[in-house]
Amino acid sequence: MRLGYVKRLWAARFFHMSDSPLLASKKCPSCQQWSAWQQRPDDRCEHCGALLDPQALESAIARDALANQKTSSVILMEIKPTDGPVVRFFKTIVRGGQLAFAAIMTFILWLVAAVAG
Repeated sequence: MRLGYVKRLWAARFFHMSDSPLLASKKCPSCQQWSAWQQRPDDRCEHCGALLDPQALESAIARDALANQKTSSVILMEIKPTDGPVVRFFKTIVRGGQLAFAAIMTFILWLVAAVAG
């Protein structure tokens, strides 16, 4: 009888969900005071206003800059309009080889995936 009560009490405490989000705190690197921390890179200290995690902000800025860079899905040899006719001819041949290689590799990967099921 007593064991059932303990199990119910444990379950009530273990599965209790509060309406407030989980709270975290972080020690400010400049004033050494504890502040509420939402785990965002732009969180600031409640006491001195300094960033709680300056490295995370720098990392987030660098990550955003990298994500916004224009990238090509297929990296092909660039043929510039200033190239001479002989250079353009050979670059066109190399670019055709690149495309053929990509097509062959795509076919091989498709074949492996199809055989594997």
